[in-house]
Amino acid sequence: MPQASPRGTYLQISESLRQKIESGDVDEALPSEAALMQSHGVSRNTVRRALKVLEAAGVVESAPGIGWRVAQGGHRRTLAERMTELIAEDSLAVGDTYPSEARLCERFGASRTAVRRVLAQMEGNGLLATVHGKGRTVCALPTPTVRP
Repeated sequence: MPQASPRGTYLQISESLRQKIESGDVDEALPSEAALMQSHGVSRNTVRRALKVLEAAGVVESAPGIGWRVAQGGHRRTLAERMTELIAEDSLAVGDTYPSEARLCERFGASRTAVRRVLAQMEGNGLLATVHGKGRTVCALPTPTVRP
């Protein structure tokens, strides 16, 4: 990256990688973090932030011993969509307890960081509330979305 970006360099890198994945230029394994650092002229932290953005969106996943790869599976729903849809899938009602972070990580195969980001987003949207000592509870039911 030749100059600093007001949008955030990591967001530019994540968008660049997303476009390469969508166009088919990257179909399975992503370049190593070191290769991404060199090609974009940034630090490892910046590369990792970009990859975490894509992980939270359900585009890539970390594969132990392999590195980062394009997320497997037929669906391209984001982690946020899948966690929101869990309310209806599990027939949760307002006031019911939402699953714990550990269960969500296991269920969706996502990192705790990605799960926490989505939980914060869901709380911000008024779907969940945190009750100290009791975990998260459902505050509102999501509006159904129509998928093409």
